[in-house]
Amino acid sequence: MKPLTFKRLAWICTALAFVLLLVVMISLKVGAVPISVIDLLASLGRVAIGQSDQLPSEYSLIVFDIRLPRILLGILVGAALSVAGTGFQALLRNPLADPYVLGVSSGAALGAILSLIISSRATFAMPLAAFAGALATIAGVYFLGRRGGQVDTHTLLLAGIISASFLSAVIMFLMTTLSGGETRGIAFWLMGDLTSTKTPVGLGWLFTVLLMAIGAIYSTAADLNLLLSGEQEAMHLGVDVPRVKLVVYISASLLTGIAVSVSGTIGYVGLLVPHVMRLLFGSDHRLLILVTAIGGAITIVFADMLARTIAFPTELPVGAITAMAGAPVFIYLLRRRLQ
Repeated sequence: MKPLTFKRLAWICTALAFVLLLVVMISLKVGAVPISVIDLLASLGRVAIGQSDQLPSEYSLIVFDIRLPRILLGILVGAALSVAGTGFQALLRNPLADPYVLGVSSGAALGAILSLIISSRATFAMPLAAFAGALATIAGVYFLGRRGGQVDTHTLLLAGIISASFLSAVIMFLMTTLSGGETRGIAFWLMGDLTSTKTPVGLGWLFTVLLMAIGAIYSTAADLNLLLSGEQEAMHLGVDVPRVKLVVYISASLLTGIAVSVSGTIGYVGLLVPHVMRLLFGSDHRLLILVTAIGGAITIVFADMLARTIAFPTELPVGAITAMAGAPVFIYLLRRRLQ
């Protein structure tokens, strides 16, 4: 593991932020109505100097009312799912741990759907219900995965997969109680959907909660590094393991709940991005948590751009794109651990 310096941390994060900016610009440019780079830069420049009223109405609608909110939502969702996956993998010491694989995303989706059925008017009901569903699911999976006072990796994964299947069945049952139009909308949302710009709460609030949850996980980064060698060893080195578990489980569940409440269940992001970033930059969580947040944002924005354009005029669910990339990685990691 290379020693982490502030200069190295700043350079890596700046480089990834530049890649994210590049992907955002490309995503703003391409679509059903392509926009030239010159026109796009001119439009962004007018907004930057406070002359947004001089923008052509079609550019204002396409770029700032449709594409930009969708991209910002993708950044939020990608960062949330990636950091949640990093937290679960660190605590469980298992690269296969992921909100989707462990059933946490399904639990959050079930909570969100229940809140819609009970009351669709409460502003914060859906994110809170998704958070409660995610937290209850990871608690149940963790309890089922313990054997002899220790977490058994294979039992934990099996418990997560079974829990996800059971929760998906419950979701399908609840969907039969809804009208046809609502069922079609929820079915598409469950596969990952960033098309709706009307989030339950404002993007500003969501980003604030995102930063607080990521900050809470980052505050345990040094302890997570020690936990890689095992809980007993970490405790001997002075790590308050119960406190670290509580902070990371709650924060990761909150991140998953936020993501699911606004985009549905987008799978394998929390598996794919931490694995790639770990290969590129090492397993020091003081760096890994930050780069996975930016890497997750890049991944979702790019996947959403593909979902909008690859089968035009049909739009694919974002979750279908991430599953096609993440499922092979899951199979590879699973086979490597069984060897």
